[in-house]
Amino acid sequence: MKFQSILNTATSALAVGTAFLAIPAFAQSTASTEFEEGAIVVSGLRETAVGGIDIPETPKAKVAITQELIARQQAGQTINQTLNLVPGVSFTNNDPWGSLGGSFTVRGFGADRVSQTIDGIPLNDSGNYAMYTNQMVDPELISAATVSLGSTDVDSPTASAAGGTINISTKTPDDDFGVMTSMSMGDVIARGNDDSRLMYRAFVKIETGEITNFGTKAWISASTTENKSTFSNYGGVNKQQYNAKIYQPIGDNGDFISVAGHYNENRNNFNGSPFGFYGDLSDYGVQEPGDRFYDLYDGTPCTTVEGTFGVQDSYNSCGTPFERRYNPSNTGNIRVQSRFTLADDLILNVEPSYQYVKANGGGTSVGYEGLSPDGLTGGFYMTDPNNPARPTRSTQYYYFGGTDLNGDGDTLDYVTILSPSQTQTRRFGVIANLTWDISDNNRVRVAYTFDRARHRQTGTAGFLKPNAEPYDVFPINDPILDADGIAPQKRNRKSIAMLNQISGEYRGSFMDDSLIVQLGARMPFFERELNQYCVTTDTDGNVNCPNGGAAIAQYLDLYPDNGAPGSKTIKYDKLLPNLGVTYKFTPEVSVFGSYAKNLSVPGTDALYGTFYSNNPPVAETSDAVDLGLRFQSGNIQAQVSGWYNGYNNRLASAYNADCDCTITRNLGKVETYGIDGNVSWRPIPEVLVYVFGSYLKSEIQDDVEIGDGEFAATAGKRQSGAPKYSFGGRIEGSLGPVDLGVQAKRTGTRYLTDTNSISLPGYTVVDLDARISLAGLNLDKSYFQLNLNNLFDEVYIGSASTGLTSPSNNYVNIGSPRSIMGSFIMQF
Repeated sequence: MKFQSILNTATSALAVGTAFLAIPAFAQSTASTEFEEGAIVVSGLRETAVGGIDIPETPKAKVAITQELIARQQAGQTINQTLNLVPGVSFTNNDPWGSLGGSFTVRGFGADRVSQTIDGIPLNDSGNYAMYTNQMVDPELISAATVSLGSTDVDSPTASAAGGTINISTKTPDDDFGVMTSMSMGDVIARGNDDSRLMYRAFVKIETGEITNFGTKAWISASTTENKSTFSNYGGVNKQQYNAKIYQPIGDNGDFISVAGHYNENRNNFNGSPFGFYGDLSDYGVQEPGDRFYDLYDGTPCTTVEGTFGVQDSYNSCGTPFERRYNPSNTGNIRVQSRFTLADDLILNVEPSYQYVKANGGGTSVGYEGLSPDGLTGGFYMTDPNNPARPTRSTQYYYFGGTDLNGDGDTLDYVTILSPSQTQTRRFGVIANLTWDISDNNRVRVAYTFDRARHRQTGTAGFLKPNAEPYDVFPINDPILDADGIAPQKRNRKSIAMLNQISGEYRGSFMDDSLIVQLGARMPFFERELNQYCVTTDTDGNVNCPNGGAAIAQYLDLYPDNGAPGSKTIKYDKLLPNLGVTYKFTPEVSVFGSYAKNLSVPGTDALYGTFYSNNPPVAETSDAVDLGLRFQSGNIQAQVSGWYNGYNNRLASAYNADCDCTITRNLGKVETYGIDGNVSWRPIPEVLVYVFGSYLKSEIQDDVEIGDGEFAATAGKRQSGAPKYSFGGRIEGSLGPVDLGVQAKRTGTRYLTDTNSISLPGYTVVDLDARISLAGLNLDKSYFQLNLNNLFDEVYIGSASTGLTSPSNNYVNIGSPRSIMGSFIMQF
């Protein structure tokens, strides 16, 4: 059996207090990492990154960012913001601190087409594949985050990743006892902002060191974050997170068991989108200083309507603004990694996991204490001519059939109630790999991947206090009941998404290890069991929800064209081959190439529309090709790659805030291609230079039908959402105890429509960071760090929903403004 001892080298002088030993995390699972390495890790670890940038020697285009660079960013920042320094990646943060989400693309693919994992387990939502960056693990715990540009590993637990993968790998516990604390305070210092928007964060991690004679070691951490809203004078963020990991080596041949846990609790108001648009956005690129804050919601105290007995009370707007909506989430996971030597040349890896999610998106609706105009109870999106406030406008209503909502003693009133779309997910998974070293130069593996997610989506209502604050941000805990004791809902459905996947891969080394060939294939069997308890009203899956079977039958008699409740199972499967080749001309210079067929299965919102149309959408498939050149030496990491992706049934999705759903459109055949490159160079130990860039071209092949024989003029146009190009860099310098860094990125024009009729201008963001070592005070691993983000306070549109001929909703998220943060990090 071919073993290789991989040793960790000392980190650079610039990484004061940030370096720790870390298992390489180039692939999603432990087995994939070892398989690509070409040798099974026996003992020790390695550090090949230059300035926190590593380029794995694999047939796929990959870039890894390690803790050395992660620690230079703001404390508590989402890792996706740091990955904005990877070529081909574009992330726009909705706030300076990383707690309010953002928009993400990789080579033009949105977040729903990129699989993000932590220690190999999937983080994408099991229903619509969305990423929630405010729930990411604390950055101090990340040893590396690796972006695979354009293809997945053969054992990847995903049904949607046609655009690549991002794997976050948490650190292995230290051998020695230690404590790390990080205390941070920040503020928004943008032009036009006259108010303090302070941010506070505290983080602590305890390393147990080896606590048994068998080498058992662990760490445990906790953090808390609190800040005011950035673009609203109301509400803010209150977040707490807990993590732990225990590591048990088995013998001295690299076998181990690792168990890690994560819990994140987030309470925040929506950051606010101060700009709405209808049509031309050309003036958004030339705003005057201060415009970013001109339309702030001021959070003026308000009072809901007090009921009067015997009078049909109406309602007011207290509590309804977007900025007052809570977006609470409780998320957690348990994940296991393991490695067992069954024979000299036979290795088994088993990685089970469990995840839990409880979250909603806030929002209010109108509740009527009596029956609907059709004489029903339940939740309906409709026009109610009896509503004195808006008799001709469609609105989301809840009808309670005789429940006093405002406590005035009658059941005549229209009342504002809390009505978020609630989601609860329980998800089990496992990845198992059996690897056999046939000889020193030939290796094979077989893998089985299982992923089962129970995705329960409801829409019960809750009461608001007189000041319009919710009594409970989770109305599902104690929902309002109708006169029959049933909770009206605006949606009510359950899905079980299940993936069974078998895969295999061969790796061969030839010509004295100069030529590496990898051949593999995976066969996913994906099925989604759909249970719809409401009546489906259109192909997008929108619903009305009469309460009870008799009410549903009555409603369908009145509206027979709607889709009846029911259950169905929709299945997808396809053989997905892949091929990879790496050839080394010299120890430093190599070329690589890969081909992979990918599959992306439609999400739940699109599939629930089949209860109306009975026409399941087809899955997206793609053929991805990469060809690149690498140069790697002791002080240089460089890579350039050209790539091509050809798609059939390209599924483009966008979130619609009005219906709290994802709307999917099929663009047919789409071709995309581009080039990515990056160079990380340390000419002397005190200086680091890093540059990166990418160019993307996409072309929709045909006009897309929009109904009734009409077509949108999409042929030859770019796909919306992704920037045409991006480039940037980072420079670091060290002068004694002081380190200085500056990084910048230019993001090019993006289209908001697939007809290219509306575009967003490009923008440039510059960040500064400075670190002062406290080694002179006998605190060798401690330092003070200052981060100044968006130095020139660039005003730009960070993210916006896209659409075929017009955006899917009328709001945009303004890019994160200039902010400053100071952090004191102490380690011993």
